[in-house]
Amino acid sequence: MLETLKLSGLPENHCGILRHSSNTRPVIWVVEEKGVRAVVKDFSNTRFLYRNIIGRFLIWREFMAYKKLQGLTGVPTCYRVINGLALALEEIPSRPLKKHNKDMKLPEAFFDNLKNIVDSFHRRGLAHCDLKNGANVLVGHDGRPYIVDWSASISEKEFRFFPLNRVYLRFVLDDYFAIIKLKMRYVSETLTPEEKRQYAQRSHMERGVRVVRDRLRKILKKIV
Repeated sequence: MLETLKLSGLPENHCGILRHSSNTRPVIWVVEEKGVRAVVKDFSNTRFLYRNIIGRFLIWREFMAYKKLQGLTGVPTCYRVINGLALALEEIPSRPLKKHNKDMKLPEAFFDNLKNIVDSFHRRGLAHCDLKNGANVLVGHDGRPYIVDWSASISEKEFRFFPLNRVYLRFVLDDYFAIIKLKMRYVSETLTPEEKRQYAQRSHMERGVRVVRDRLRKILKKIV
């Protein structure tokens, strides 16, 4: 799908731009080919060394995550990698949860469905690691949640040895805590006493692991 799509033609033939590029941030295009609309995450306009070292690595890494997630409800389909520098993804008619008007009530089952998605990718050995701000959770026009941007995700296999396995488990917990935090922000009246307890509870070991986790997250965010 999208076999003839070329990066050189995107500036003239795109349907829209979701995010402009910078020296280290990819441009995100909306494109259409033969009636198929897609979102293209494109590092080709970033700095030369950055795009050919970091950019290619991040595209490969995110593509591998999408391969693990293939067929998972709530995650867009990855169509292809373009020239090693861009990723073509299914366009989900939606808006980011981060931009959702809090006065507009979300469907009652939205966060239940979001948790089901998180459960599903955890079973496949992936942690997303960046759900809390709501930018990577989409509210589909169908009222269902979708999760995007897997460039900072980590796999259980990568972190299988001690002490990294403890960090991985903390990232898994963070994905669940992210759901609770988003519920606090958008539907606080639906929080259960157990969810409030889980979010408030912190052990000394968790604090130590969280310090390591936050440092890793800062490093990932700097290069993503």
